[in-house]
Amino acid sequence: MKSAILILPFLSHLAVSQTANWGQCGGENWNGDTTCNPGWYCSYLNPWYSQCVPGSGSSSSSTTLSTVVSSQTSSIRTTSATSTLAASASTTAGSLPSASGTSFVIDGKKGHFAGTNSYWLPFLTNNADVDLVMGHLQQSGLKILRVWGFNDVNAVPSSGTVWFQLLANGQQTINTGSDGLQRLDYVVKSAEAHGIKLIINFVNNWNDYGGMNAYVQNYGGNQTSWYTNNAAQDAYKTYIKTVISRYIGSSAIFAWELANEPRCKGCGTDVIYNWAQSTSQYIKSLEPGRMVCIGDEGMGLSVDSDGSYPFGYSEGNDFEKTLAIPTIDFGTIHLYPSQWGETDSWGSSWITAHGQACKNAGKPCLLEEYGSTSLCSSEAPWQTTAISSVAADLFWQWGDTLSTGQSAHDEYSIFYGSSDYTCLVTDHVSAIDSA
Repeated sequence: MKSAILILPFLSHLAVSQTANWGQCGGENWNGDTTCNPGWYCSYLNPWYSQCVPGSGSSSSSTTLSTVVSSQTSSIRTTSATSTLAASASTTAGSLPSASGTSFVIDGKKGHFAGTNSYWLPFLTNNADVDLVMGHLQQSGLKILRVWGFNDVNAVPSSGTVWFQLLANGQQTINTGSDGLQRLDYVVKSAEAHGIKLIINFVNNWNDYGGMNAYVQNYGGNQTSWYTNNAAQDAYKTYIKTVISRYIGSSAIFAWELANEPRCKGCGTDVIYNWAQSTSQYIKSLEPGRMVCIGDEGMGLSVDSDGSYPFGYSEGNDFEKTLAIPTIDFGTIHLYPSQWGETDSWGSSWITAHGQACKNAGKPCLLEEYGSTSLCSSEAPWQTTAISSVAADLFWQWGDTLSTGQSAHDEYSIFYGSSDYTCLVTDHVSAIDSA
């Protein structure tokens, strides 16, 4: 079934020639068509990109759209606002973060970079808390931050709860309101102000914050068939386009990421390969100069394999095969030995094996997530290995004290100012700077 979509838009701008549905119709230095087909209007998304979207383009301060969310028709009312939260300065493609051989280049600097994960940051409702975290990251010397760019629901949550996309009764509603993508807008704005580079991904393999299962609940099938379900993939790409269009040219985006830890248990490796190839090509068509990665854990690797579960192909992944896709700019690897039945001391061999695979491919490797309940004693040796083997590393996960108390956290969290922070952030950044 072809998915239906409703987008709750920002203010529209009138135009004077014609462009295709979903096409660009305005933005800084835009010289193309600026009017849309009947029934569509030119919606302002950020200073460099306006897009033809369905609707009449009323410029009132709020927009009410109806969608079926249960057995009855309900209305979702979302306050619109001029997009002052989007990217604030034009950035040429040459100055965007990039890959150079097996290294990354950020702000003209080539070398190893440290960073972290804060999946929860776009779900905060207090801008001051977002700025607090960004300020602490800037002070720490961490450069790359990975956040969730998805928050999928199958029913409208209670008022005040942040959600980005509703998937219900065969319909797709993307929430661009103050409790929707405007929260991600502010994260991007704050990242720009603090010089932090974001990895933003589009769907979760796991059920947290909806993920692939939210699509399955709406479009049928199961998580294995999600990768080849046309209706689900159409909706997924529509969501990708909506998000990317808000931040084209932003200096804050390090890379777009297909998914968090995509797996297809028992599948042939062609399933994830074909999906990754198709989706990355699509993303590159939207923003050619931006890096794209998969977000996989690095499973399925023949280089220096010890035959253990993570090196195997049972989850449908082939690291070397997908890394070779031309529209994938770098490899991602995750590291949780205890969850995979391995010892923490095994972790460094996992890092070096992938570093060699990336060297063979001529692309950077990013140790994108890593965690041990032993924290400093286990993770510090991994960081030392990472500096000499891969292009960057991001620990899971950042912890901080917000206006409401401690941020969302788990047994792997490193809280700002703690002794583990000194070991895994302060000392690690110093080691990188002196390398």
